[in-house]
Amino acid sequence: MTPAARLSAAIDLIAAIDDQRIPAAKALKEWGTAHRYAGSGDRAAIAGLVWDVLRRRASSAFLMDDDTARARVLGMLRLERGMDLETIAALCDGGRFAPAPLTDAERVALKTRTLDGAPPPIAGDYPEWLDGAFAEVFGDDRVAEAAAMASRAPLDLRVNSLKAKRDKVLASLAHLGAKETPWSPLGLRIELGADARNPGVQAEQDFIKGAVEVQDEGSQLATLLSAARPGEQVIDLCAGAGGKTLALAAMMQGKGRLIATDADKRQLAPIHERLSRAGVHNCDIRAPKGPADPLVDIHASADLVLVDAPCTGTGTWRRNPDAKWRIRPGALEIRLKDQAEVLARAARLVKPGGRIAYVTCSVLPAENGAQIKAFAAGHPDFAVVPPAEVAAALWDKADAFLAATRTSPEGLLMTPRKTGTDGFFVSVLKRKA
Repeated sequence: MTPAARLSAAIDLIAAIDDQRIPAAKALKEWGTAHRYAGSGDRAAIAGLVWDVLRRRASSAFLMDDDTARARVLGMLRLERGMDLETIAALCDGGRFAPAPLTDAERVALKTRTLDGAPPPIAGDYPEWLDGAFAEVFGDDRVAEAAAMASRAPLDLRVNSLKAKRDKVLASLAHLGAKETPWSPLGLRIELGADARNPGVQAEQDFIKGAVEVQDEGSQLATLLSAARPGEQVIDLCAGAGGKTLALAAMMQGKGRLIATDADKRQLAPIHERLSRAGVHNCDIRAPKGPADPLVDIHASADLVLVDAPCTGTGTWRRNPDAKWRIRPGALEIRLKDQAEVLARAARLVKPGGRIAYVTCSVLPAENGAQIKAFAAGHPDFAVVPPAEVAAALWDKADAFLAATRTSPEGLLMTPRKTGTDGFFVSVLKRKA
């Protein structure tokens, strides 16, 4: 397919997503099924265009003064891809499979309009109803922070220290452009261009043999900040597919007791194969069976409970830009209730002197600092460990890392703009001995 034909396909897909109100991933899958002649490179390029339009949905429409699918695609080319008027016009030449030529109004908009004067939710490309929350956490920086949350994320990997050293894996994945991550001592990063295909890490021998796992650096750091140690009893209370469970197991060096569970047993399905591939032998998977508590035998004996809390996922918008336009206030209310319940459950499992590591992939204050304040008020036997103390015990980059985060008495927040990671909040609470 020509670049112009790919652009036409992207316009059609955005229109379908709007008209049919379907998730972008589903629309892209259906398009690929219906257009089998399109090669993998074509599909990757078209998907990149669609995701970039969703990243810049509000600002692109503002730039073009038009909220149609075509207008948002053209605006995205200007704002996200940095194309000038003539480059865009060359793609829209009206030829076979190409978009229709630019109108006079489109030419004027692409040449003269800017985002000057655009309200923060439009300039930052986030839902208007979240502006108060963004202002609370980011203040006047909210447009810049939100714009970074709209950029494309790199592919991050975590080296499994049970099986490999980072230097060795770095050398074997050099052909993928892998580099060390800025903060995590276990992380590797592969930068992805706008039209990049999936590098196929799962086909690499390092992945097949369990030497690496796909995991954002922010998620790696959140787990490292929990300071799990060999010989401890550690519970991953919201384990899901097991990304942080695997990281905890590596930190524990195969020593001690690791328990992984989740309220939704379907989420645990991939964890068994992942643990086997990673060489983890000290992890007990507790899937719920009916209303019975799978942790009924645990009574205030855990050294550490990791709460990777269910949340709105606002910190992961770089990877799923479609989600930010689908989130509704009702979803936040449900998550806040879930978080309070899982924190209360964690408190019952932690022994005196033990700790809870509360993690969200959200930047919203209600899910982060406010949730910790409410928990601390109802559990006076727990105290928040100062972020500086949490980070200082981990690695020699602690001071620089803390300077890049937004710290508060309740914890620390990583963001794409400041730390180059997804948005993650981390709070460590210690139970008084």
